[in-house]
Amino acid sequence: MNMTMTDQFLTEMNPLSAKAEDLLNLGLQYCMGHGVKQSLVSAHKWFNISALKGNEAAKAYRCELSQEMTADEIAEAQRQARALLTVH
Repeated sequence: MNMTMTDQFLTEMNPLSAKAEDLLNLGLQYCMGHGVKQSLVSAHKWFNISALKGNEAAKAYRCELSQEMTADEIAEAQRQARALLTVH
């Protein structure tokens, strides 16, 4: 998995089958806007899923990112993560 992975690609596969590090990298990609439109909601979503798989760095990034987001944005990121995980 590389830094050009998109949400669409991951939506078509089970994100739980992806490596936690790859999901972390996807979160970083969205956080910084590298190759994708910057989105804190999408970054938080991928950090959430990576953290669920036990990635400690993702937990730290998610916590830090949460300080820059509104409660509504965090809730939306959590909804999106749950929706992806529920589909798979």
